[in-house]
Amino acid sequence: MNLNETTKQFIRENLNADVPTLALKKAPVGTDVSLALRQIEARQLLRKKVPSWSENEDLLFPAHLSIEQCSSEASAQYKAKLLQGHSFADLTGGLGIDTYYISQHFQQTDYVEQQAELCDLARHNFGVLQADIKVWNETAEDYLNHCAPKDCIFIDPARRDTYGRKTVSISDCTPDVAVLQELLLQKAERVMVKLSPMLDISKALEELHHVKQVHVVAVANECKELDFIMERDYQGEVQFVCVNLLTDQPELRFTLEEERNCQSHLAEDVLNYLYEPNPAVMKAGCFKLLTERFDVFKLHKNSNLYTSEQLISSFPGRIFEVESWAAYNKKLKQTLLPDVEQASIAVRNFPLSVAELRKTLKIGDGDAIYLFATTLKGEKKILIRTKKAVSSETASLEF
Repeated sequence: MNLNETTKQFIRENLNADVPTLALKKAPVGTDVSLALRQIEARQLLRKKVPSWSENEDLLFPAHLSIEQCSSEASAQYKAKLLQGHSFADLTGGLGIDTYYISQHFQQTDYVEQQAELCDLARHNFGVLQADIKVWNETAEDYLNHCAPKDCIFIDPARRDTYGRKTVSISDCTPDVAVLQELLLQKAERVMVKLSPMLDISKALEELHHVKQVHVVAVANECKELDFIMERDYQGEVQFVCVNLLTDQPELRFTLEEERNCQSHLAEDVLNYLYEPNPAVMKAGCFKLLTERFDVFKLHKNSNLYTSEQLISSFPGRIFEVESWAAYNKKLKQTLLPDVEQASIAVRNFPLSVAELRKTLKIGDGDAIYLFATTLKGEKKILIRTKKAVSSETASLEF
């Protein structure tokens, strides 16, 4: 399975082309058009997600769905740092991104995948990448029934049902890790389970046993995955690790006991700086503890926005400098925002949606000014006008 030079050249010349339009045009003689179109579409999808693979002309990629479900290069490299040893198996190989990066920390690696086409592509791609990985075309369950014990196992159950609809609960994924977990921990001392960021973490912790760590992984301010690390016979407190990859924000580690037992410090007023926790911290549910760890005050017990007099540059989230703020009322446009025609708007614990607020204030979308509509201690509805104090990413504030 290889791309001939004519097909490679066609791909090079049309990497930025609209694929449906390109499909209607005549290609040079000798071009494998259907293969080329699939590769162009795949490389466009992977350009930001897995840049080093998208730029490698000799790699081959499957249909859209497998690419949509694969890990990003950044998250795969992150997971690879968490696992090491002699032998490793990825039971849901897919495109092979996770397999490839994690394999670099092991002497022996098995890639397991039930789809024959993906196995063929994996053999080809691992050869191109000079990765010594053995490919097994079978289900995770069948492989577990005959494989030798491993140091580590990774499993990323498919999050779509038989109708192609996305699923988020463990029991709705394939394979069902809750059912397999006893066998998984018999076969490996350490097991990593990758799950949807939409999953209820507390519910997952009820279903999965011997969980030592939960890594909540965001990439460029978007929560992408939950990685549960299980260790045979582990019975201690679960440690949460929150990371926001491709930003300069620090990781945050805590336990649920620490979050439960601390006292949240509420602000009396909005101070000089405003803080918004990154999506990994929000997903993990670390709210009260932030006021102890970072010397900030929470605006309201339900607002999940924080403030401080002095800049706390180590805060795990976005940081804004407060320009002004006021109680929310109908005259706010004239008093607080007379010069504002465009702004990025976020609402937190506020009765109006972003769209409703835009209509009321007659403000278009923009990213020079950031407005937060929220609730202060004492149930006071307010609007805060800010500008970025620390720029670590450029994702939109509108949720």
